[in-house]
Amino acid sequence: MKRVLITGAAGFLGSHLCERFLNENFFVIGMDNFITGSPKNIDLFKTHNNFQFIEHDVSKYVQIDGDLDFILHFASPASPIDYLKIPIQTLKVGSLGTHNLLGLAKAKKATILVASTSEVYGDPLVHPQNESYFGNVNPIGPRGVYDEAKRFQEAITMAYHRFHNLDSKIIRIFNTYGPRMRLNDGRVLPAFIGQSLRNEDLTVFGDGSQTRSFCYVDDLIEGIYRLLHSDYNYPVNIGNPNEITIKDFANEILKLSGSSQKVIFKDLPENDPLKRKPDIDLARKILDWKPKIQRNEGLKLTYDYFCSLSVEELNKKDHQNFESYNNYL
Repeated sequence: MKRVLITGAAGFLGSHLCERFLNENFFVIGMDNFITGSPKNIDLFKTHNNFQFIEHDVSKYVQIDGDLDFILHFASPASPIDYLKIPIQTLKVGSLGTHNLLGLAKAKKATILVASTSEVYGDPLVHPQNESYFGNVNPIGPRGVYDEAKRFQEAITMAYHRFHNLDSKIIRIFNTYGPRMRLNDGRVLPAFIGQSLRNEDLTVFGDGSQTRSFCYVDDLIEGIYRLLHSDYNYPVNIGNPNEITIKDFANEILKLSGSSQKVIFKDLPENDPLKRKPDIDLARKILDWKPKIQRNEGLKLTYDYFCSLSVEELNKKDHQNFESYNNYL
């Protein structure tokens, strides 16, 4: 039985990865410190014979007993509301955490896949964004703690590949959505659905003309699985190139919910990207991958998931106690 370590296992993407690899008959070791992940996501697998969970911060030394075939590094805050509150930890998990896991992969002779992001492109001057574009990032802006952590993560991963001949993969993830997202994590889709379910007006920042491209989580997980088992070692975009403005997206959510709320507008945050659309030609070519789930189908599945949450979860304003965690930085 193949053994895989998945960091960030209690997060949105990490928990879906655990589920996929368990279904593929892997022995899965999940690791998380719950700074942004939810113990509820881990409860789904606690009774599974092939699942082991370790509560640990990967920015500290990581030790795993026994063999490892694969490591998937998905530990990181991933939404502005998180990494603006815990900027130092965001930088540490992308730098020290990645370094620790690359060292572990080298020691175990394991293949490692690291989760990068479309944010490495910053506010892009090229549209759509392909893997050869170097990006337009403000390294000292408020979002720089996430963008630059991920750019460093890519650099050190490639250094280990070139210097140590480590089998490594880099995935650049574009906006992804689906069940198990945190309702109050600040990203646009759960924010809109949460406001809709609480009978609040939907908040659009700027004039709503900025664009995003949303990929359903099952499609993303399939792309990750294919990339891990490929022989390609350079960054690959995985996302859905079906682009939509934020204003139109808000209206789609209102139509889906059948609510009578309206869209209200607030100032655009600093360095918020105005365009976001992946060029997925490389993924099509080397992975034979493309998204299959249409946005109307994925939104219905996600909306139904959020509707199943309790009233307490719908009204929870902050998922985490960042203040107590910051004492350790």
